[in-house]
Amino acid sequence: MITFIIQRILQSVLVMLTVALIAFGLFRYVGDPINNMVGQDTSTEERAELRERLGLNDAFLVQFGRFAINAAQGEFGFSYQHRRPVSDLIVERLPATLELSLVSAILALFIGIPMGVYTAIRRNGAVSHAFMTLSLIGISLPTFLIGILLILFFGVILRWLPTFGRGDVVEIGGWTTGFLTASGLKSLIMPAITLALFQMTLIMRLVRAEMLEVLRTDFVKFGRARGLPDRYVHFVTALKNTLVPVITITGLQLGSIIAFAIITESVFQWPGMGLLFIQAIGEVDIPVMAAYLVLIAFFFVVINLVVDVLYYVVDPRLRVDRADSGGH
Repeated sequence: MITFIIQRILQSVLVMLTVALIAFGLFRYVGDPINNMVGQDTSTEERAELRERLGLNDAFLVQFGRFAINAAQGEFGFSYQHRRPVSDLIVERLPATLELSLVSAILALFIGIPMGVYTAIRRNGAVSHAFMTLSLIGISLPTFLIGILLILFFGVILRWLPTFGRGDVVEIGGWTTGFLTASGLKSLIMPAITLALFQMTLIMRLVRAEMLEVLRTDFVKFGRARGLPDRYVHFVTALKNTLVPVITITGLQLGSIIAFAIITESVFQWPGMGLLFIQAIGEVDIPVMAAYLVLIAFFFVVINLVVDVLYYVVDPRLRVDRADSGGH
């Protein structure tokens, strides 16, 4: 088990270095950040001095090495636009993104999995057909359109929920949260539903497909022949075996929730990292853009590592295979 984890960590480090190199390399060609930092009256000498002070005249490998070393220490340089350390901007925006992603992931899991199980068990029922129709809508409609429709109906027509922003937040030990205020909770509802809907429908359809496959297996038929209750067969025997592939896909989707929050944050003007990234693109703020992609890659790597470990724990065949290969 320890060897397995060490191998995954080494692979994760290699992935992080590759992502950092690609991100840093691509953003060198999106424009000149100096043009967005100074006015038209700035002289050529002043521009050259600023470029030298920011280290933009150094060779690419020198700049990347400096970026990688600082990033490993949690430092991503200074924002060209905000004139502040990028790490400070991330600390300010990260709670909003993680709060939105956490609520969306909980909605996707705790609604998607039961819906998938129900539509597999009662696949010919009217409710199951309604769920499948809703899932098609959730997968087909783009996220920004869902957000706009929710804003139009619940924010503009009914005026039940705020249409933008995060609402009032409370700071606890340097961490800001809207869970403890009424306006914070109300502001969270529409963005969380928008972000969760696609993932929820995807998880529902995945669980349904896997559940239908498991229900056809011999050991489920044998359990029913023994007289086991349907509830036990469905929610213990079948669901347990369904979770093996579901864990892998669900883990990837949880990472996607954090990455795709950029669209939802833009629609609802949610003050998170995604909105910061969009603004950084417009201002050619290379340190912010590179830091965002590296941080998103880090979340994916951590989630994938956790998924690999869970997959190893849940599926005994992996442990047997590794034991047999180790013995040989």
